[in-house]
Order: sequence, then structure tokens, then C-alpha cells
Amino acid sequence: MSKTDTTETERRADEAAGAQLSTAPVEDRSDNVIGGPTLGIVGWVRWFWRQLTSMRVALILLFMLSLGAVPGSLVPQTGVDEIKAQAFKDAHETLTPLYEKLQFFDVYSSVWFSAIYILLFVSLIGCIVPRSWQFVGQLRSRPPGAPKRLDRLPAYTTWRTGAEPEQVREAALTLLKGHRFRAHPAGNAVAAEKGYLREAGNLAFHVALIVMLVAFAWGQLFKSEGGKLIVEGDGFSNTLTQYDDFKSGSQFGIDELEPFHFKLDAFDGTYEKTGPQRGTPRTFEAKVSYSQGGADKKAVIRVNEPLKVGDSKVYLIAHGYAPAVTVKDGRGKVVFHGAVPLLPVDNNVTSTGAIKVMDGYRDKNGKKEQLGFSALFVPTFAGEGKGTMFSQFPGLDYPVLALTGYHGDLRVDSGLPQNVYQLNTSKMKQFKIDEGTGVAKRLLPGETLTLPDGAGSITFDKDVKEWASFQISQQPGNGLALTGAIAAIAGLTGSLFIQRRRVWVRAVRGEDGVTVVEMAGLGRSESAKLPEELGDLAVALTADAPPASEADPEDVPEPAEEPAEDPAPSGEADK
Repeated sequence: MSKTDTTETERRADEAAGAQLSTAPVEDRSDNVIGGPTLGIVGWVRWFWRQLTSMRVALILLFMLSLGAVPGSLVPQTGVDEIKAQAFKDAHETLTPLYEKLQFFDVYSSVWFSAIYILLFVSLIGCIVPRSWQFVGQLRSRPPGAPKRLDRLPAYTTWRTGAEPEQVREAALTLLKGHRFRAHPAGNAVAAEKGYLREAGNLAFHVALIVMLVAFAWGQLFKSEGGKLIVEGDGFSNTLTQYDDFKSGSQFGIDELEPFHFKLDAFDGTYEKTGPQRGTPRTFEAKVSYSQGGADKKAVIRVNEPLKVGDSKVYLIAHGYAPAVTVKDGRGKVVFHGAVPLLPVDNNVTSTGAIKVMDGYRDKNGKKEQLGFSALFVPTFAGEGKGTMFSQFPGLDYPVLALTGYHGDLRVDSGLPQNVYQLNTSKMKQFKIDEGTGVAKRLLPGETLTLPDGAGSITFDKDVKEWASFQISQQPGNGLALTGAIAAIAGLTGSLFIQRRRVWVRAVRGEDGVTVVEMAGLGRSESAKLPEELGDLAVALTADAPPASEADPEDVPEPAEEPAEDPAPSGEADK
């Protein structure tokens, strides 16, 4: 056999030793012939499929999916908040046509986002299925035999011992199995392999990604989510008509709403009263009574501690004040009485809103009219700032209510949607009053604003209630998504920190009769831990196969004497 043939044989033996350390697809170079590739229709389909199911393309698609979610976070989504999305459109008339063509107002249901999502799903499945079968085949097979030249491998050691080769191989087999290697005798060597969990973790990570994609799709299709603002003492039943706003997935049925109700008994909010953190919230607690058809149960809902009722969760998301007012007409008849929720505009809960008297009011001439009041409320009055009053503390220490009155048509019957916290004064006239600023007056609890020309009065009652806003949601895919996320982290950890490696131990009798032991290791990737591990195994093996220098001289066979050779002539020696 020529030297070239010997080198090729050794190269193939080395490649066989490192084969199947990974389930990554082997690049097919059968088409790389001189003159360029010659692919037919089937060839191009196979090429496209190989590209789609490659890990490189899967990572690119995953990056594109993350990038595609950015517009969904920055641009108001119609399916999430239609009012905010419409306000964005009105404020950006130039960008709106472009965003609508790009489907930026409905990112997660857009054609391009769905295409990326489906391609990523197909790519992961096409990548995982063949690799899983290949991994199962590797688990059922044995590690390959030792290559001819172990000294060519990255981790290598050798020594001579007086022990018999059979004893060394048996000791090596026992040692490797004791270190949880899969080991078996292979000719004059022992072949062992370890670290299969690396590939198992890699596959688990990709399976977990599919689980998370399925959970996301399932959650989007079958979810329901709605909001409800409740004043202390009021309640809520989980029916569609009770929600302030509601949205659901395309496959969600109204009859799937969890049957339950709850009542807001009290809301308690505490704040830091002194020091540099004065006004910082400390606790927000909504004390509720709830029932699923049986006896009422008590519960406390806190931020990030929702109430769980069946498959539904009730989250506390906001709170504010609802000052109670009483409105009378010119004859002294009460036409409105109740707590009016106002929306906070700063951290000290300075709040604004509107009080609307839509029915039952008549002016001094008996004509039906509607009343509206713009309200500004501060829980702790701190004087005026920039032409308006403001609060200096979020707690209810010194409440003041400022009112500006209007009469006329509130336009609530115009057929157009209207914000309940704002007044449409296009068909209304403002009351001119003698007190306050002439158009508005500040009231303390118990004080009354008398409207001019016998139009009646409005009283700021001493009862200031608090309100809480809740989000009631059903997310069927949350548990599955959490499981997928945990599995993905565990799989990624295994694939990053576990090294798949092979170890061979060869023991043969040398020409001098002394046993020569060779140990070599080959890893899936370069790592300093492989030489260290091989060194530890070699040290452990020397207990059964001590180096010849430390062995009993009587146990070391005498080297065979070689016949003396005739000295060559000087001329031939020079050659």
C-alpha cells in the first residue's frame, strides 16, 4: 500500500471516530461539480427544504419574528385599544396610510407576521424530526472503534505498564462505566462516549420553541380579556354586558366566560408620609367578596397577585378617587346622586373627569335640559400652580373639588361614541357664577355650588369613595407557554454546558514485551475540560496499570534479544 493510500485510510478512520457527535445535518456537496450545480425541479425543492430546515434559517426567522413585534409595541393596535389607535391615526395623518398598508395597526394578525410565524414553525419541525430520529439511532448504536493513530487526536496520553493488555482493557472498561460513559470493548481497545444530554438539550430547546409557538397561537385564538372600573360598594358579574371594554380571540365563544361575580368591598392604598420618598405607594389592596354560585368568599387582590376563579384571573391594574355629588334642579328635586370616578393625571392623584346629568333635569321654566360639570379633584390641596390647583400628596388628607358647570345638550344621543370622562360642550352654554373665578368654584366636602338664575345646585358630599380598575382575563395557553419557557432554558443550559466527547483506551503488547497503554479523547467542540478529564481518567487507570518504572521488575518481561547485524560498509552507511 502506498503512502498516499495509508494517509487516506487514516483520514477516513479519524473522520469515522468523530462521526455522529452531533445530529446537525451534513452538508451535501454532491452537486458541487465542475461547471456549476445541475439541479432539476426536485433538486431545487430539496435545496429549498434543506435551507428552510437549517438552523441558520431558523435563527434568522426567530430574529425576524422578534423584529416584527417591534411595531406592535410602538404603534397602538386596533385589537388592543381602538380608541388609542384612532387617536394615533388622527395625530399622524401622513404616516397613517403607510402604516395601514404595512398593517402596523394589526401587526399580530397581519399577513407578513403570520408568514414569518408559520415559516418558523415549519422550519423548526423540519429541523427537529430528522435530528430526533438520528439521535435515537445514536442512542441505540455503540461508540465507534478507536482510530489507528490515537496520537492525532486533540487529547492524548500514553505510558508503559507491566500489566497484561487484557487486564488493562478490563480495568479501563470498568473505570469508564463507573464514570457514566457508555463503553464497550472494540478489538484491542475500549471505546466510550458520554455527554448525550448535550444533544438531548439541543433538541429539547427546539421542541420547547415549538411548544411556545403553539401556546402563543392557542392563547391568541381562545383568549378573552376585558376591563371593568368598580367603585367601592359596587359589583361585577362576568357577562359581556358588564365590561367597560372587551376583546377576545377569533375562536373564543361568549358562552365560555367563567360564571362568577365579585363585589369591591373596600380599597386600601397606603403611601410614605415622610422623608425623601414621601408619596411613594406602599400597598394597594382591593378587598372583594366573590362567588361562583355558592356562598360568598373573601379575598384580597393586590398588584401582581390576582384573584383566580376557575380559568379566569382578576388583576388589579389601577385605582383613583370617586367623589360623591348630589345635583338638584331649581325646585329642589334630586336629579343625580352618586360617586363619580375621576381619572388621575399625576403621581399625586390629581384627577379630572366629567359629571353628566342626562335625564330628569328641568330648568326654571320647566324645559328639559341636560347638565354637565367639568371636575378637577385633588386629594390633598396644595394651592394653585400654573393657573390650576394641584395635589401635594396622594392620600386623602385635604380633598378639594373644583367644578365648572354647563347646560344644554350633552350630545350623548348623537350616535357618536363619547368619552365618559370628557364633556362635549359644542351644544352647551357655560354657567356664569358670582363665586370663585366666575366660571368655576372650589368645594370642600359638604359645600354646595348654587347655579345662577334658579338653575339648581350641586353639592360635594362628604363621602369620597375610591375606585379600582380590574382586568379579567382567560389565557388558556399561559401554562403551556410557561412549561415551554422552562424547558427551553433547561435545554439551552444543557446544550451550552454539557460537552459530548469520546474516549478510547488501547492496550497492546509492545515489541519489547511491555504493555503500551494509549488514551485519547475527542470532543464535539474544543474545550479545556477534555484534556483535564482524560488526565483524571489516566491517573485513575494507573491504579490497575501502573507505569513500568513503578511496577515490580519481576513482573516486567525481559526484552527479546535481537540478532546482531553485520556492520555495513562505510560507503553504504553514508548512503
